[in-house]
Amino acid sequence: MTDPRFQPIDPAVMPRFADVATLLRARRMDLEPGVEIALCGAPFDLGANHRSGARLAPAALREASRLMRLVHPTLGIPPFEITNVADVGDAPVNPLDAAVSLERMEAFFTRLNGLGAVPLVVGGDHTVPLPVLRGIARGTPVGVVQFDAHPDTLDSLQGTRINHATTFRRAFEEGLIDPARSIQIGLRGPQFSRDDAAGSRELGFRVITMDEYEEMGRAAVIAEIDRVTGEGSVYISFDIDGLDPSEAIGTGVPEAGGLRVRDVQVIIRSLAGKDVVGGDICEVSPGLDPSGLTAVNAANILWEMLCVTAAAVSRRRGNVSR
Repeated sequence: MTDPRFQPIDPAVMPRFADVATLLRARRMDLEPGVEIALCGAPFDLGANHRSGARLAPAALREASRLMRLVHPTLGIPPFEITNVADVGDAPVNPLDAAVSLERMEAFFTRLNGLGAVPLVVGGDHTVPLPVLRGIARGTPVGVVQFDAHPDTLDSLQGTRINHATTFRRAFEEGLIDPARSIQIGLRGPQFSRDDAAGSRELGFRVITMDEYEEMGRAAVIAEIDRVTGEGSVYISFDIDGLDPSEAIGTGVPEAGGLRVRDVQVIIRSLAGKDVVGGDICEVSPGLDPSGLTAVNAANILWEMLCVTAAAVSRRRGNVSR
């Protein structure tokens, strides 16, 4: 039985344009015992090497979340009924100091993990998964399902070793990721080298480029995700540039020929039986998309993540079999 304090206001009762916007219309609460799924922002984009602005994504997704309702249309999962979900605000950052920001975010996610909450995080650039994983996966490496146009396993970029292109190499080196249970989906676009994903393959990640995705087909990709991730804990990381720019132009490094929102919805829904322990959606730069479409699509992807995460949290409590 969930705590009634966490129940969102029914959008059929209160107009969705009313009151203060929150992520997925969850209740805004402080991070405290009882929160089972912590929706939060990480407004950090000092790790981006091209177009910035992802620090504004948490605010934009809160507004876009006004479109969300209460029950998943296909899985039938009512996340707010089966888990205590709250918008716990934003992880603290220093907009002028990347190192201090990383320390503060790591401390925030470590505290969140200590309280037993599962994080679903809106970045920020794709450096953000590193402090999240430092907070929740030390000593317990996770399998990662990564949607992305880029591998983010470079050793360095512009002479720096922690940025949005090196995140998953650093996480591997720190023992936060189990590479044998990790998969990258949607890689494409012009590269720095003949094979930018060579580092991912060397580390043991399963890589599915967009070319291979089209050759395999969605159902086969879903089966491969299931095979790779197995029975262990799973973390979902979604770089919005994994989507085709026609559906997500508001990002720092858009790459033509990407995934469609519909495919992403179906793939994330396939994770409903997995032991999901967290996730993020990063690289939304609202100022680069005046239409707001990128934020709306990102909010819908976050909703899909919430539903499969709620199923996992509830299952760990022994409440549902889904």
